[in-house]
Amino acid sequence: MKRIFKIFMLIGVLVSFASCSEDDHELGRKLDPSELNFSVVQDYSIDAGGNTVILRNNTPETVPVWDYETGISNRAIDTIHYAFAGDYTIQFSAVTDGGIVEAEPIVITVTEDNLNYVNDPLWTMLSGGVGNSKTWLLDVDAEGVSKYFVGPMFFYGTDNGWLEGGEGGCYGDDCWNWSPDLNSIQGWGFSGPADFGEMTFSLEGGPYMTVNHLTLPQYGEQSGTYYLDKDNHTLTTSNATILHDAVYEECVSNWNSLVILSLTEDTMQLGVIRDCDPAMLSFNFISQEYSDNWVPEETGPEEPTLPDGWEDIISQITTTAIEWKLSESNPLDWAGLNGSMLNGWQTPEDYPDWLGTPDPEVYGDFSMIMDSQDNSVIFLTPDGSVTEGTYSINGSGIYSFSVGVPTFTVINWASFSADANNQLRILDISTDASGNISDMWLGAINAEGTEYMAYHLVPNVGNSSGGGGGNEGTDVPFDNSKLVYGDLEGNGNLRLEIYNEFGSTFNDPGLNTADLASFESVEVTFTLSGITLNAGAVGSYNASMYYADSDWNPNGNGSAITVNGDGTYTVSYDPGTLVEGVIVFVIDVAGMATDITDLEAVSATVESITVY
Repeated sequence: MKRIFKIFMLIGVLVSFASCSEDDHELGRKLDPSELNFSVVQDYSIDAGGNTVILRNNTPETVPVWDYETGISNRAIDTIHYAFAGDYTIQFSAVTDGGIVEAEPIVITVTEDNLNYVNDPLWTMLSGGVGNSKTWLLDVDAEGVSKYFVGPMFFYGTDNGWLEGGEGGCYGDDCWNWSPDLNSIQGWGFSGPADFGEMTFSLEGGPYMTVNHLTLPQYGEQSGTYYLDKDNHTLTTSNATILHDAVYEECVSNWNSLVILSLTEDTMQLGVIRDCDPAMLSFNFISQEYSDNWVPEETGPEEPTLPDGWEDIISQITTTAIEWKLSESNPLDWAGLNGSMLNGWQTPEDYPDWLGTPDPEVYGDFSMIMDSQDNSVIFLTPDGSVTEGTYSINGSGIYSFSVGVPTFTVINWASFSADANNQLRILDISTDASGNISDMWLGAINAEGTEYMAYHLVPNVGNSSGGGGGNEGTDVPFDNSKLVYGDLEGNGNLRLEIYNEFGSTFNDPGLNTADLASFESVEVTFTLSGITLNAGAVGSYNASMYYADSDWNPNGNGSAITVNGDGTYTVSYDPGTLVEGVIVFVIDVAGMATDITDLEAVSATVESITVY
């Protein structure tokens, strides 16, 4: 794709610079209009009515600017086509070292229509076709409703273009996209909900354009012309400016040269270059007809739907105090009113540059210890502060706290905090195979009541003050030369076998089983290395400890954690009752063995085993 829009942007900058610099200091010699050498020729061999016009700039060391009423060009040699008969004024200007020099305008006469120049499907979708007109609206109304797009303005890289192109909308190195809803950009990237007016493109006697700007009085009501370059997917306008809001008004030097990112019968995206912190701003439009006939879709539940028996699940987990930690893989997201995550980030690599990558060293010292026996809560924040109080939870899964929930940074500018009512709501709960809770999302609703800031919490039983009855735990010595690991059961799981009466470690264990004669909970920290995943691998796997004592009561899986590859991880098992002895003591990383390129290259070590 020819990046015409960038050249137009440069021209706009040069024009502005020259116009304000002539009084300040001399930039170079300014040509006299008589020195301009250019030509405007109607080619009657192509169109008998003179519809085809060839523009040629022969003035050395100048940049041409052609304004031919239906469009603007800066090409040294250009061919333009007028679809409609009439008189047209062509204004030639040259950007010189000394400033802008304008020639005397040239008026040409086109004697016949040639509607072949405007009967392309893109022309029809934009204007309604020859003899018709079509009205467009920014896709947001005064109530803040966007009817097709998720928001009225998106952000793209400066090398993005026609999204249906062979390059998938990318025509260079600077290609990216952020498609926020109105709430995500309101206040800094968009001025907010309003009736912005309407914009009409016509092919009734000519390519005419009218715009009624209701929020930009400096523009008001405009009447002008436009030209659609169907091959390069650009749109230029003269004497009229597309609908837009005021936030980036001063950051865009050329509102008349536009990139068509998408165009259908009902929708249109027009891009302009933002000069400050260069990016492409896409203003998203819907046709008046689409807007008038739009019917809101059923949006589903307006609040989170929690699984049956969730109160019992919470009660099971909090029969003793449990330490909740923020996930090391995906500690936060944003969620809709129904609790669904808006971005679905799963790993640190999924997070966008504009937010930053989660770093557990920043937030890893946070914990929230909750005890359902006395409804006490203890917050430990990364700066070492301790806040103690109580909590209550209602039938909708909303936690209310007697003390202020502390605020601290999680990622860059995104912080953990409660909502304005000092509440956090359960948005989602997941359980493991044994029915024990493995993680939950808590949300703080925003001031507008339109979405949640969502926090991903996982239980860290072994490190909690309640899981070990308040003691520091006892380390169990382990000989890593006796550790057995691999796809031991042939089921695709990566298993670390610490001890198993039904496995190879029964006769030669790496620990003294007497050290596991009596305890309430156990925690294992282990390290994986040498992992290379196959192309297309899932990349994120649930890992948990399975433990069975000497009479199989209790037995089960501990809380699940996320394993992404090489690294050190901690798993724990808290059965809620006394464990006496051991039959099975293993760690399973579900599905990971299948995705590992060379299982023999993997090594595993147990860093510590601690019982409480």
